[in-house]
Amino acid sequence: MTDIRPLTGLLVVSLEQAVAAPYASSRLADAGARVIKIERAEGDFARGYDKAAKGLSSYFVWLNRGKDSLVADIKNPDDAALLHRILAKADVFIQNLAPGAAARSGFGSDELRVKYPRLITVDISGYGETGEYANMKAYDLLVQAESGLAMITGHPAGPGRVGVSACDIACGMAAHAGILEALIGRGITGKGKGLQVSLFDGMADWMNVPLLFFEGTGKAPERMGLAHPSICPYGAFQTADNVLVLISIQNEREWSDFCAHFMDDADLPKRPGFENNVSRVANRETVDAAVAAQFRRLTRQEATAKLHNAKTAYGVVNDIAAFARHPALRRATVDTPNGPVAIAAPPVITSDGARTLGPVPAVGAQTDAIRAEFAVRA
Repeated sequence: MTDIRPLTGLLVVSLEQAVAAPYASSRLADAGARVIKIERAEGDFARGYDKAAKGLSSYFVWLNRGKDSLVADIKNPDDAALLHRILAKADVFIQNLAPGAAARSGFGSDELRVKYPRLITVDISGYGETGEYANMKAYDLLVQAESGLAMITGHPAGPGRVGVSACDIACGMAAHAGILEALIGRGITGKGKGLQVSLFDGMADWMNVPLLFFEGTGKAPERMGLAHPSICPYGAFQTADNVLVLISIQNEREWSDFCAHFMDDADLPKRPGFENNVSRVANRETVDAAVAAQFRRLTRQEATAKLHNAKTAYGVVNDIAAFARHPALRRATVDTPNGPVAIAAPPVITSDGARTLGPVPAVGAQTDAIRAEFAVRA
């Protein structure tokens, strides 16, 4: 199949580090845009997060495929002039420096759009550009805490961290969507647009259900571990061979089938406390105990066969080793300075066929070529 890239010909300049901004720019690179990543001499600090991917950072390999790396110091007048020459030809400028830092160096978004009217500027921050939190340092787990996400995550014994960089990813996804909308808008108006996206706002959007639930009831959703606060049974149960299997009952028809074909008790829905979801939630301890007792009688293979027969939605609570072998996991290979690395493939599958992902650059790998390309001409 033809490897069609809808953003081919677009130039993106990204003064970026860590996760949120690189997430957004990596998706633009996947779609064919040329992304010039501006790095300090020591490189994006995410390069040093770990050495798990053939001696390279797993974060960096994931988020920086297909980019050009230019080492430059925006406080150096010559490098600043170089960056302006690149921006004069660019379509998108992304930055996630500390609030105000880009502007102090002559790269404020409003001023850039005056100079380059077709430019789309994207400012990524922790808590926005204004207000009392604007200058707070904001890393993913800090925003998980501030946004309330940690307080509704984990076991009843205490709050927990979502095990991936959820706030960074939410922000990066929102920035990517905003950029694509702005590009469509520019195709209509001929003018660029300024975008501001924060980690806090990205997660606040995801937190709408607990927010509305709290403001409507006066109660925050409880931490339930692998259970569901408003549906029962909906949780993880251990089999005879010590495998956790998570089940989900969404309606009374599913509950009836579950009782008949998994619990081997078609009359169970007639018992007090088992009749409907409201009564089951109120009687959760007893309901879960009955379901748990049945799971303990069965091996994983036996339990999943009965769940399949009952048409009950279920999933095994996999560890990462099992995820790595999961039959639904699609892989893509990216080249790195230390050799190819297989990553989880991008989630969107197009009718054009599988897309080849660009290589991960070494620090400053394209510096000389970019400086020559955008040099001052006599």
